[in-house]
Amino acid sequence: MKALLHPTYFPSISHFVTIANKEIIFEVEDNYQKQTYRNRTFIYSPNGKQLLSIPIKHAKGTGRRKYKDVQIDNGFSWKKQHWKSIETAYRTSPYFEFYEDEIAPIFQKKHRFLMDLNFETIELISECLQFEIEIQKTDTFQINPENNIIDLRSLVESKKEPIFNFDNYIQVFGDKHGFIENLSIIDLLFNEGPNAISYLESQPSL
Repeated sequence: MKALLHPTYFPSISHFVTIANKEIIFEVEDNYQKQTYRNRTFIYSPNGKQLLSIPIKHAKGTGRRKYKDVQIDNGFSWKKQHWKSIETAYRTSPYFEFYEDEIAPIFQKKHRFLMDLNFETIELISECLQFEIEIQKTDTFQINPENNIIDLRSLVESKKEPIFNFDNYIQVFGDKHGFIENLSIIDLLFNEGPNAISYLESQPSL
C-alpha cells in the first residue's frame, strides 16, 4: 500500500513509522501553510518538549505560494542555534557520538529552499538507519488521492496532534518529564541507535 506524506524537517516518528512500513509518495505540489512540521520539529530538551523552527522568507504580496518555492531566511544564525539545542538535548544519549559526525555537517551547509533541506534530512536519517528509501514525488495536487493511496498528509499538522500510543523507549530526560511520543526522528535515533529501524517497523500501521 502507498502512502502520501509531506516532506518535513527531521520528520516526526509518525512520519518515519510510515516510511518504514509503506511505499511513500511525497506531496510537492501543495501550497505552503504556516505552523506545521514543514519548517519545524520537536526535540526532548532538559526542560521538556522543545520546538526548533526554521525562519522563512516572507512572500511578496498576499497570494498563496507553493511549498516547493518557499525560501529559508538565512539572515538568522538558526542552524547554529538548532545544532546547539540538539547537542544540549542529546549529548549524553547512548548514540549521539555514533551519529554526530554524520548529522552535524547539514547544519554547516547553506540551503536556499525549505523543501530541498527537508528532503536532505529525510535521506540523511535513512542513511543513518541503513534504510533504503525511494523518493517518489507527486506531479499534480489532488485533494482526494487515488483509492490505492492512503492520505497521511495530515501528519504535517503540529497543532492538533493525535495520540499514537507508540511504544515507550528510554529517553534522556524521561525520569524528569516522562515519555514524550512522536518527537523528531533524531530523538529515537540518538536514544535507540541501530535498534531504531526495528522499533519503527514494529509500531502500529497508520
